[in-house]
Amino acid sequence: MNFKFNLEDAGQVAIGAFAMAVPISFSEEAWRLGETLPLTNLIVLLLLSVAFLGFFAFQSVFQGDIRLRIPVFIFRIFVAYIIAGCVVALVLISLNKFPLLSEPTVALKRLLVITMPASMGAIIVDSLDKE
Repeated sequence: MNFKFNLEDAGQVAIGAFAMAVPISFSEEAWRLGETLPLTNLIVLLLLSVAFLGFFAFQSVFQGDIRLRIPVFIFRIFVAYIIAGCVVALVLISLNKFPLLSEPTVALKRLLVITMPASMGAIIVDSLDKE
């Protein structure tokens, strides 16, 4: 079983993130949540995202065996979240709903809100071809 992260994996993560990011990014509710959620709630969303990414990757991608591959496991979670965040940012930019220069706090909050489900879509699609 190969646990290296390559271009194919990055593509799968991006496609999975895109599949979840697009419908949610078109939602005015997500935009408003990004404007109104307090920092504490955003931190909880971030922690939930990372926890569920880790749990899913542990069970599905690594099949419960990470003893000798902890750095790869952590790297995979980190990269999946970062790629999902980049995809979400690109979608929000295309919708003109990512005001990074004029309202950076709102932009980053929207990014965190929408990256949570997008990151789950990313890791799920990434895991589909694992044996």
